[in-house]
Amino acid sequence: MPNPKNSTTIRVALIDDDIGFQTAVTDALASTPDLVLVNVAGTHALGLEMLNKPKVDVLIVDLGLPDGSGIDIILAAYEKWPNCNIMVSTTFADEQHVMQSLEAGATGYLLKDSAPKNLINEIRSLYSGGSPISPLIARKILTRFHQEHKKNVSPEDKASVKLSVALSLREQEVLEYITKGFSSNEIAGLMAISPHTVLTFVRRIYAKLKVTSKTEAIYEARNQGLLDK
Repeated sequence: MPNPKNSTTIRVALIDDDIGFQTAVTDALASTPDLVLVNVAGTHALGLEMLNKPKVDVLIVDLGLPDGSGIDIILAAYEKWPNCNIMVSTTFADEQHVMQSLEAGATGYLLKDSAPKNLINEIRSLYSGGSPISPLIARKILTRFHQEHKKNVSPEDKASVKLSVALSLREQEVLEYITKGFSSNEIAGLMAISPHTVLTFVRRIYAKLKVTSKTEAIYEARNQGLLDK
């Protein structure tokens, strides 16, 4: 398959503690003229350290790292490298890991159930604007969407429709806690996430609503019908 951006070399970084998978990916990419593996890390700590190096085009992250969650790395990479394409490659197929990864900033989610050489086409697809997702994961996302749609959306409840379009589920949850006066630390405890993650969600809410404070966020959200007045 040709490179979608003919004259461009796609710079790839991998964060995965599986030595066998590291080797397989390294060998697969070594055979392609348009892909180059520039960094490899096998731990959460080294993965975060990698983000201090020059930005790559595609970052592949495993979730089950020996010293922490890959989701933290996705959040940090999304903030530090906003134009980087982030793809999860993992054995975790449960809904919680899937949704947390996508909400953190991943735009692809692949299970380690196919040959690493197939990853080459998925990297190219991600880089050219696609969102490679394993069929099992796609079904879980659609199921979740249908469940939320039935629960929250009706002709009489247009506010919920607007909310689902404007904010992710986790951003919605954070916004509602902010409206009730909870602090970042309290929200972190209620949602079982870190205060840093809460602040990341808050920044995204501010960016989407084009505001700079909690008061403005609440006012604008109510103005747009995203919250009960």
